This record gives sequence, structure tokens and C-alpha cells, in this order.
Amino acid sequence: MDSDFAIETHGLTKRFNTFTAVDHIDLNVRKGEIYGFLGPNGAGKSTTIRMLCTLLTPTSGSAEVAGYDIVRQANEVRKKIGLVSEKLIMYPRLTAFENLMFFGSLYEMDQDLLRRRVGELLDMVQLTPFKDKPVGGYSSGMRQRLNVIRALLHDPEIIFLDEPTMALDPQSTRFVRDLIKELKEMGHTIVLTTHIMEEADELSDRISIIDHGKIIATDTPQGLKNKYKANNLLDVFLTLTGRELRDSASERVPMRRVMGRI
Repeated sequence: MDSDFAIETHGLTKRFNTFTAVDHIDLNVRKGEIYGFLGPNGAGKSTTIRMLCTLLTPTSGSAEVAGYDIVRQANEVRKKIGLVSEKLIMYPRLTAFENLMFFGSLYEMDQDLLRRRVGELLDMVQLTPFKDKPVGGYSSGMRQRLNVIRALLHDPEIIFLDEPTMALDPQSTRFVRDLIKELKEMGHTIVLTTHIMEEADELSDRISIIDHGKIIATDTPQGLKNKYKANNLLDVFLTLTGRELRDSASERVPMRRVMGRI
């Protein structure tokens, strides 16, 4: 692996039976950059991220994250990454402090060090006044700020941010975007997935667009706009991926959703 890269993939592929979700992609994410990873629904970006985070095993190809092979050295990869999912990973009846202490303990962190780290992170996202309140009573913006710092407890080298500002109000959106910039300044490498083109344009140093499992473009935001003679990144995205809707409906309905309607 090139020492300049935090993530490097070669022919990374994932098939589900006869369907190829990710098709021989090559990615090179430089250390310390914010790397936008964009694509329509079902394009393969979530599957790619899940492989890089060791949640899925590739069908073929290879990838190294923070210098470790995602298959042979998965445990080492997990120590070096933080994942901020679009879904809140918190226990609503526990306080912010209790949640963070619990998740920090999963990394086997020293308790005194963990307490200090929790305090610093709560201060960073301005949640210290609410640290002893149950998370279930938090606003969506407060929950997402907490969700971000949960992934930072062990000070990971690489942070994966999956739709970090989805459904947030403008103030919370601005706060989270500024926080992402601050994390870059602190030396973290960030992989950002978002459907908000202006967010990708503002934050990303480089962007890859994936569709039908293949990388179809990689460049800086301005480089993409120049190449496709577009005024904005949305126009670039639509030029490359088309304007057709990507609707889908599964035959499987989670039982908890059914029960919730009865």
C-alpha cells in the first residue's frame, strides 16, 4: 500500500448471487483528505463502505484500510476506523454520558482516559449541559452530534460519515459541516457519503461517483464541474447518472414495522 493513502482498493468486487453490487472498483483515498463518495440509490456505495468497514466480505479483489487488509486483518482495521451511520446507534434510556462510557468500554479503553475523552468530546459538540439527560429526549440535531462523537471515542485515523446531515435543521447542518472540517484539521481522513450535492461540493477535497457498481468519475469538485461544463455538482451528477428515478420495493417487510401499525 502506498504510504500516502489511507485507503486503497484493487478490483474490489461484491456479488450477491447473480447480482454484482460492486464491480472491480479501484479507490485511492489520500491521508488527511475529505473524500466524497457519491451515487444514486442502489449504485453500490453503501456496499463499498460496508466492505471497507469489514462488515461485508468481498467476493474478489482487495482493499487496505490504514495499512491493513480488510479480510486478513479485519480486527486491526476496526481499531483504526470510526463509522457514523445514518441510523442512530444509541440507547435512548441511557444518558449521553452513559452511552459514551458504554461504547468506549467496547474498545477496552482505560476508564480514566475514557472519562476524559468523553468530557472533551461532549464539550466539542456543545452537549455537556445535557450529558445527564436521556438520549431519547434529545432533538435530532443533538442525537446526530452525539452519534458523531461516539465514533471518535478511540481517536480513529479514518472516519466514515454516512449521510451525516440527513433530516437536520439548518443550524444543526451547519454545525455538523463545520465539525467535519475541524476533524480534517485535526488530521483525520474522512470518507463522506451524502445525497446533498452542495454539501459534497463544500466539504470534499476529491469526489468519486459510483453507478451500477462501477466508478464513473473521480476528481476535485471543481475539476468535475470544469470537465462536464456544469455550474454545479448536481448537474455533473445528473449528467453522469441520468435523471431516471431509482425506485425499488422489497417483498420483505420488517415485522416490527408491521406490528407498529396494528
